[in-house]
Amino acid sequence: MEYLKLTSTQKDLLREIGNIGSGNAATSMAKLTNRKINMQVPSVNILDFDQMMEMIGGAEELIVALLFEINGEVPGTVYFILKVEEAEMLVRNLTDNQDFSFTDNCSVDEMTISVLQEIGNIVTGSYLTALSDFTNINMQPSVPHLSIDMAGAVLTMGIIELSQVSDCAIIIDTKIQSIDLKDGIHGHFFFVPFPEALPKLFKALGISEHL
Repeated sequence: MEYLKLTSTQKDLLREIGNIGSGNAATSMAKLTNRKINMQVPSVNILDFDQMMEMIGGAEELIVALLFEINGEVPGTVYFILKVEEAEMLVRNLTDNQDFSFTDNCSVDEMTISVLQEIGNIVTGSYLTALSDFTNINMQPSVPHLSIDMAGAVLTMGIIELSQVSDCAIIIDTKIQSIDLKDGIHGHFFFVPFPEALPKLFKALGISEHL
């Protein structure tokens, strides 16, 4: 199956879903942090697994990932991925701990994990809600699992079996900005539906399986 070529109308629809989700996520994050937060969606697309890996810097790139199992009418897996240095910047900004580092095991405490999980919950919940509203399809995320590892190892955990029968994911690029974050934090939201759920989801989005 190939779901990689989208029309401009289809891309606009996915981008609109991303923009609605990011707006809701920014509002929730602002309330949580008592800071003005902006979120942008530079691009939205459908990519295969090799392109996913390339987008985040290759299999050897050290990343911070939050993994969610998605239950409901369109089950699958969601990854919210940040490069380590950007995840560190985000944690420092949200906890006011300017010395935080993932290389310092003493720094990675329950508060750090909780902060990252809550950000992942907000972003994932907001995007899935927007997607559900557009498609009238129920999707519920699980409790997030935090993983700090090479990109190849992280992505393989959830998609090695899926890759045998499916080859694509919905990608929503996400940029988080605040006064304290200088150039912003660039993350990636990957939604990998189970193969049997793809036709239903893409039909609801008006995306043909054979474009």
